[in-house]
Amino acid sequence: MRKIVAITHLTLDGIMQAPGGPKEDPSGRFTHGGWSMAYGGEEAGEVLGEIMAGKFDLLLGRRTYDIWAAYWPNAGDNFIAKAFNEATKFVVTHRRKKLDWVKSEPISGKVVDGIRRLKASNGPDLHVWGSGELLQTLIAADLVDEFRVWVYPVILGTGKRLFEKGVPPRAFTLVESRATSDGVLLNTYRLAGALRQPSPESGKPAEAKSARGKRPATKKPRR
Repeated sequence: MRKIVAITHLTLDGIMQAPGGPKEDPSGRFTHGGWSMAYGGEEAGEVLGEIMAGKFDLLLGRRTYDIWAAYWPNAGDNFIAKAFNEATKFVVTHRRKKLDWVKSEPISGKVVDGIRRLKASNGPDLHVWGSGELLQTLIAADLVDEFRVWVYPVILGTGKRLFEKGVPPRAFTLVESRATSDGVLLNTYRLAGALRQPSPESGKPAEAKSARGKRPATKKPRR
């Protein structure tokens, strides 16, 4: 069975839209495209190299696929291009236009059912980069096993978010965390199940009073 791994560049206020360039995704009048490009440094490059050195396939939305298909096949001897070209690209799409990038396969019809079958098949992990609309579907269906969230020290105030309103409450376990010299946090979270509920005994006034401790006794003034 495969794992689905979401790899996402994220601002402090949760925006994931168009981190790579001004024209990547200007929908909704988004004007901050390329906000991640000034950050990362050598540490982020090392982590990226580790990801690309592993075996994986790609699970992509159609918008992300079209952007990548126009660039990576022509990127020469780039190590990212090599990894992406060798991976099988599974593309969630309802368009009839042919997928021209080598080793590309469409997923259409009932998307969640198709992805469940793909996840149950033999093969390497499925990496999801970008693909914000697809991620909302995957998160709602509890299909993402691991989130690799690169958190940048910026806020944008507007744009598409990784966790939009209406996603189901869930708990996660932080399994790895690195920091770059310019403040980017490279965090890996794995799904831990349902949200933990407080015990019935927690939050009682008596406990709060006990935690604060008793007031010291005061002496009466001498007359």
